[in-house]
Amino acid sequence: VQLQESGPGLVKPSQTLSLTCTVSGGSITTAYYHWSWIRQSPGKGLEWMGAIDYSGSTYYSPSLKSRTSISRDTSKNQFTLQLRSVTPEDTAEYYCARTTGPHILGQGTQVTVSS
Repeated sequence: VQLQESGPGLVKPSQTLSLTCTVSGGSITTAYYHWSWIRQSPGKGLEWMGAIDYSGSTYYSPSLKSRTSISRDTSKNQFTLQLRSVTPEDTAEYYCARTTGPHILGQGTQVTVSS
């Protein structure tokens, strides 16, 4: 199984950050996997943002729940992250990952929030 993030590398403050994770080699609807978004800001540790599971149920970090939405397109075997009202503090390397069973991490994509 491989995961690949895609999306813009630069987002303006107050806008919505949107990233897509394309999964190959396995289905996102396979029980009982969870598919997550994780980020790492400069000088900080990994932060779990939220997940969508094989059934489409979603889970969010309490600290980001008000600004985060995770959805999926099963026909494309993709899941997406939307982070609203971004600020420069949301600048980070963003990863998608399978976080149940053997954990698998995408290569990551750098997102900078700047005007």
